[in-house]
Amino acid sequence: MNFDEYRGVWIFIEQNDGKIEGVSLELLGAGRKLADKLQVPLGGFLLGSGVKPLAKQVIAFGADEVYMVDHPVLKQYRTESYMQGVMLLVEKYKPEIILYGATPNGKDLASAVATDLVTGLTADTTMLDVDVDSRLLEASRPAFGGNIMATILCKKHRPQMATVRPKVMKALEPDSGKVGKIIEESIDLKEENMRTKVLQIVNDVTKKANLAEAHVIVCGGKGMGDVQNFQILYELADTIGATVGGTRDVVEAGWLPHELQIGQTGETVTPKIYFAIALSGAIQHVVGMKNSDLIIAINKDPNAPIFDVATYGIVGDALEIVPKLIQQFKQLRTEKGGEVSYAREI
Repeated sequence: MNFDEYRGVWIFIEQNDGKIEGVSLELLGAGRKLADKLQVPLGGFLLGSGVKPLAKQVIAFGADEVYMVDHPVLKQYRTESYMQGVMLLVEKYKPEIILYGATPNGKDLASAVATDLVTGLTADTTMLDVDVDSRLLEASRPAFGGNIMATILCKKHRPQMATVRPKVMKALEPDSGKVGKIIEESIDLKEENMRTKVLQIVNDVTKKANLAEAHVIVCGGKGMGDVQNFQILYELADTIGATVGGTRDVVEAGWLPHELQIGQTGETVTPKIYFAIALSGAIQHVVGMKNSDLIIAINKDPNAPIFDVATYGIVGDALEIVPKLIQQFKQLRTEKGGEVSYAREI
């Protein structure tokens, strides 16, 4: 394999019903840094039906080039059809790095493409960098139960590929004046040749707390002692208009459902304010919340790792401190006429 033939950083632009997934825009921001270091173009590859209007948005968020395959068979995601489209593009243009969002579709497509290309794939990456001299992608992720960070390299194959969880990277501010190149490729796909058919799309209409979109989160750890003590975090959350989350230990203890777990094996969040209460701050939790704008940690242990990432830290017993915070916030809310916008004043 001649590695010199492979140049460029590509991002899989995942879209659903004509709307680009947020993780793809975040990856354009991360990819922009990698492409600039390697002095190569940043490309986005876009598959679907009627997706041409999305190309300008991809360019506005940082791409220099958009590679597009538009075909009616690509209207709904299917592994077989999408893999054929990606293989067409990759084999023709030979990017050296490809990044995918670690969504159900992104992970499915990345693993299928990696198998067909016989190349490596690093899953659930939380940090990305490149070695300019070797042109190796340095994809880092927690390993051994989250106790260490492992940096994984793909030295013998191209392209180098990784999936990245939503909310780990930050999107660039869009530049509507940015000029880029749109490259359209045609593909011969026939519906009758597809081995899978989309029979029905069923949307989930159940009401669930949306941690990923929450502006203020109160996250509790096993240090709260028991499920009864944990309830005061709900009172704090109700007082300040926040959403409650928990660590893996809390979920495994049955105090919270899995959809409220924050961390490597749960949700990745980026709220404006994050209360980390009675949790140690293990790597597998920190990777899920480290990009919060403001982190307030409460822990009895002054050496707890959570204080290393906290904006403000309070050393003390959460069972004593949290009720006092609730009292102060309630008083402030009363002074503000019952509004919860005071949370911005913390």
